[in-house]
Amino acid sequence: MSLSSKHLRAKRLLAKYLLAQPLKDRIDKLGFSTYGVVDLEQLGGTSGKWLNEFIAKDYHGSMAWMKETAFRRSHPKHLWAHAKSALVLGFNYGPDTDPMANLSHTDQATISVYARNKDYHALIKGKLKELASLMARDTGKDVKVFVDTAPLMEKPLAALAGIGWQGKHTNLVSREFGSWLFLGVILSEAELEPTQISGGDCGSCTACLDICPTNAFPAPYKLDARLCISYLTIEHKGPVDEDLRPKLGNRIYGCDDCLAVCPWNKFAQHAREQKLVARADLNAPDLEKLAALDDAEFRTLFSGSPIKRIGLDRFLRNVLYAIGNSKNADFKKTVTPHLSHNDPVVRDAAEWALAQLS
Repeated sequence: MSLSSKHLRAKRLLAKYLLAQPLKDRIDKLGFSTYGVVDLEQLGGTSGKWLNEFIAKDYHGSMAWMKETAFRRSHPKHLWAHAKSALVLGFNYGPDTDPMANLSHTDQATISVYARNKDYHALIKGKLKELASLMARDTGKDVKVFVDTAPLMEKPLAALAGIGWQGKHTNLVSREFGSWLFLGVILSEAELEPTQISGGDCGSCTACLDICPTNAFPAPYKLDARLCISYLTIEHKGPVDEDLRPKLGNRIYGCDDCLAVCPWNKFAQHAREQKLVARADLNAPDLEKLAALDDAEFRTLFSGSPIKRIGLDRFLRNVLYAIGNSKNADFKKTVTPHLSHNDPVVRDAAEWALAQLS
């Protein structure tokens, strides 16, 4: 490298913005547990290659939006060409009970940890907007905020920011918070000083792969969403294949098995944000009561919850599968009214559940 080239590189590095201390203080006060910065000008295309393979094998199932937004999703600059840096923030939502403890209580429902209280999207987006305003003020550059709803691959960015690494289950793993981090991203036109990649890996451990009830991992670091219980109970709109229904157990919204079993969770911390601490009535709700909900009761019970977005009919489908898996014949009276439901998917679930109970 010539002397002039070295000088230009040094000048460019000096031009990068360091996060101001008031911004760092506000990150902590808003409840964020960890953060890091990625230089998007130096970001390669590894994530895009993984995404293209995922789509080529139809692992995305009925999530057509993943294919439609694949190009924008493959690199943050495809989403916003002027972005030069990404501030990635992690928000801890660690549970205070074993997420898998209720799986053996077949008369009760199991709900994914993240959905046992308020929807994290709205909660975290408000906090990100406040931070983004401070960042824009400090740098004089434009910013945009994202929380898991735009075509942005947060997990690879979080790994590059030094927050953790993607485990064999494809989710982020942190040395300090295990598997329990929500991610938010602020893209900025400013050139922010990047943080160091912390490293870390799963070694020879395959606990997350081994525990999956539906064998949704064709290989380490590969996920076939079509077999994932989270996808089947949340994203998938039609009837679930009959050979997969028994494997759902009593999981009616999401699945935490591969997250909960990770050995790194021994370092995890309980959530500090009260809006993310599990509601008592959603830790182990009664299947019979859930099956009896009408639309107004469903909306009231899950007001402000991510569960509300799947709607009553898909929710009832999941509850009826769980009732069928309970093998408790006393549930027959609970199932019977749904045999005449106006939604054919719910009727099919009721018929299947009744057959299991008989």
